[in-house]
Amino acid sequence: MTSCFEDIVWQANPGARDTRANNASTEAFSSDRVRDVRKFHRSIPGYRPTPLADLAGLADYLDVGAIWVKDESYRFDLNAFKVLGASYALCQSLQAKLQCDRIPLGAGIRQPAGVRAQLAKITCVTATDGNHGRAVAWGAEQIGCHAVVFMPTGSSPARLENIRRHGAEASIIDGNFDDAVRLAAERAEQNGWLLIQDTARPDYTQIPERIMQGYLTLFDEAFEQIGGREPTHVFIQCGVGSLAASLQAFLLQRFGSRRPMLVTVEPTRAACFYESIAAGDGSAHTVTGGLDTIMAGLACGKPSSLAWNILRDYGDLFVSCPDRAAARGMRVLGNPLPGDRRIISGESGAVTLGLVYEIATDPANHRLRDRLGLNESSRILLFSTEGDTDPQMYRSIVWGDWSPATD
Repeated sequence: MTSCFEDIVWQANPGARDTRANNASTEAFSSDRVRDVRKFHRSIPGYRPTPLADLAGLADYLDVGAIWVKDESYRFDLNAFKVLGASYALCQSLQAKLQCDRIPLGAGIRQPAGVRAQLAKITCVTATDGNHGRAVAWGAEQIGCHAVVFMPTGSSPARLENIRRHGAEASIIDGNFDDAVRLAAERAEQNGWLLIQDTARPDYTQIPERIMQGYLTLFDEAFEQIGGREPTHVFIQCGVGSLAASLQAFLLQRFGSRRPMLVTVEPTRAACFYESIAAGDGSAHTVTGGLDTIMAGLACGKPSSLAWNILRDYGDLFVSCPDRAAARGMRVLGNPLPGDRRIISGESGAVTLGLVYEIATDPANHRLRDRLGLNESSRILLFSTEGDTDPQMYRSIVWGDWSPATD
């Protein structure tokens, strides 16, 4: 059933809890893989788990049992979670390409002379709205190879400069995110560059899967920090779907049928997973056009094929929501109730909290709240995937200059 409350639209996935389903698509996210990925990230100088905020005051205000928010603004001083996937995929791919046992990552770490010479000849290329490109540029800088990054029209100048600070050749193209992805793939093919992209397609799956595996550190940290009070609901933002699908696979591998309900959240004008589930034909559908939204990191029109296969089979509920939800989330997180931790969260990072707030406080959303079963016993886990990666936009929204009418 599809329901619409003002401009929040949702679609439940009736087959998500089918116990007859084959979970082969999630085997690459096993507990053994979690251990391997965490070992890799722990080897990077400066690694530490990002904080998990227990917003007890907000949970009480919204009449739910608990709200936990994982704050990725602290991740390797890069202000976003993307480095987890990019670093793992980059190192794994270069090790395979150069046939060496290990390529260490970290400022000041010198590769063996022979490997160093080979790395200097390699160019990595990717498309990004900002955070993934910065992560690839950072990894390439640490390792000693070159990076080329393409960004879509309308990308933040601040995010562009952040990428260039790591020595990458970065530019804004005339086109949307999916156009940038195509351009990066074309240049990789033409020039023999290494494509580090999180959007999978039938002939390009290994590196996107490695990126998804890299995100396992984020989820394992969160559940380790929560301890015995497991969440009943997890809301996750969704662009090409790699983060959301990685989380879904993690939950299925760890909890099986006992897993918490997973809710994917997308911007109204770039809701390719919502539209694909709503179509009901089992196929992924592309959203075209400008993909206009303040949630730059989620402005993606085409689902990653790997992500689609997992979320189509196991995702519980898909929500398409307006930019105002992201703005609301940023303001609530940045201005907490007494006793709650303040979180600086960007547009893509705060949308899940904003959605939870609207579901809990707006009577127009009562059917969605009932469908989710949100009540005083619900324990909700959220991921603030970025900090103020565009400081000017952050101030505009949190200080009150921005409103949907002027978007």
